[in-house]
Amino acid sequence: MQKPSGIYFESDYAFNNAMRYNLSDQTTHWKADSLYTSQVNYNYQTPCLVEIYPEYGPGIELNPGENFSSVRTFELLMDSYDRQRRGMAIQKMYRTIAPWTTANPIFMHLVSKNDDEVYWAVDQCAATGYEALILSFGSHINMEDNSSQNLKRCKTLADYAHSKGIKIGCYSLFSSRKISEEDDVISPVTGKTGGAFFGNAPCFGSEWGLAYRDKIKQFFTETGFDIWENDGPYPGDRCTSVKHLGHKGLDDSQWRQMQIQKELYHWLNQKGVYINAPDWYFLDGTNKIGLGYRERNFSLSREQQKILNRQNIFDGTWDKTPSMGWGFVPLTRYQGGGPEAILEPLSAHLDDYEQLMMQYYGAGVQACYRGPRLYDTEITRLRVVKVIDWYKKNRNILNADIVHLRRADGRDWDGWLHVNPQLKEKGLLMLFNPTQKTINKTIKIPLYYTGLTKTARIREKENNSKSFILDRSYEVELPISLAANSYSWWIIE
Repeated sequence: MQKPSGIYFESDYAFNNAMRYNLSDQTTHWKADSLYTSQVNYNYQTPCLVEIYPEYGPGIELNPGENFSSVRTFELLMDSYDRQRRGMAIQKMYRTIAPWTTANPIFMHLVSKNDDEVYWAVDQCAATGYEALILSFGSHINMEDNSSQNLKRCKTLADYAHSKGIKIGCYSLFSSRKISEEDDVISPVTGKTGGAFFGNAPCFGSEWGLAYRDKIKQFFTETGFDIWENDGPYPGDRCTSVKHLGHKGLDDSQWRQMQIQKELYHWLNQKGVYINAPDWYFLDGTNKIGLGYRERNFSLSREQQKILNRQNIFDGTWDKTPSMGWGFVPLTRYQGGGPEAILEPLSAHLDDYEQLMMQYYGAGVQACYRGPRLYDTEITRLRVVKVIDWYKKNRNILNADIVHLRRADGRDWDGWLHVNPQLKEKGLLMLFNPTQKTINKTIKIPLYYTGLTKTARIREKENNSKSFILDRSYEVELPISLAANSYSWWIIE
């Protein structure tokens, strides 16, 4: 059945590691209403009745004095079928009901083997204008180690980072791992462990799961770390165990585990901890989710990655604001690929490094620059600084909503337009030429969402502005010239 499109629903009960809400929603059920006898559908199957409830549970027993809070759902009335307009309405909803999603720190993903490498990376962040450092997966820090020695060591790292004006965070995996027969999710299909969303997974209501929650809280309380990259957050697995402390059995297992995850995110959000999580917990305090990509694609060549990354940006910003998604740039080898897939040594691939940065920063999207360093020579450092300074100078408009112009295909120009009528810079246009030839064209730029109605002053980079008259469709015809394998930007006032 085709679902009605005049109203949008979003609840705080969503998961599936899908990086899109419509694939993560667990509560919206459109149904037919046989009492609606004037409908034109012969079998009375028009989906005109919506019910909001989780597929499973809650199935809980309320103890004396215990409170129950149901799923919370927001309703947004739509005034158009237009995909661009509908997406921008949803983005405004996020900025209103979950304002923490607008935070967008500039961060590096460090793969560290020891503390000295962390200190060195902090210095590199400070020397290039980066604002945060996240110890990536595969690094040497274990947040589950709550020994006094480990907590003290991590506090020393955090104190040093803060002394340099850098926030620091760490990666931790919850799901997609096997803990034990006693602590793992027991499948309702087989009655055994395994068969979870990620194969093997711990139950959040098990002794291990509850201890994991407490260790994460202790880590942030005692170390002063600022960011948590929580991979594999609770993905909705049900559990038939009757021995886990956090739930009674199958019926309440999903609801109770969901509440444990929610409470942890609420606690972290209230402490000001920034949360990256590849699942849809935005309404419970997370800040950022994956833009939407397949990790093994980062073993492709740099030329292919540039095209693919722009496609990911284009596809991943219809409903999400730029600040709500992260991308990925493998500085070193990642899941395969040869020398053609990586940027190290950085000084040997400066143009590719710069363009990959400009693509992401030019979209207002932070990427995980994953590797041991941000620069290897002074020339490389200056190239990074140039991009970071440009992003900070134009940060407000670059974090604004994106109007989608042309999706990258490697055959012609592609790009997008940032718009915010509340700023002096009403728009910022980013265009790319992936071809081997210069592109000289006049293209139409839609300026309706800039708030401009009659004229616009447009300048390429730091050149002089030229005045353009908007036509009756609020568009201007802009002559562009893009050299082969290049990019440019235009400021609109």
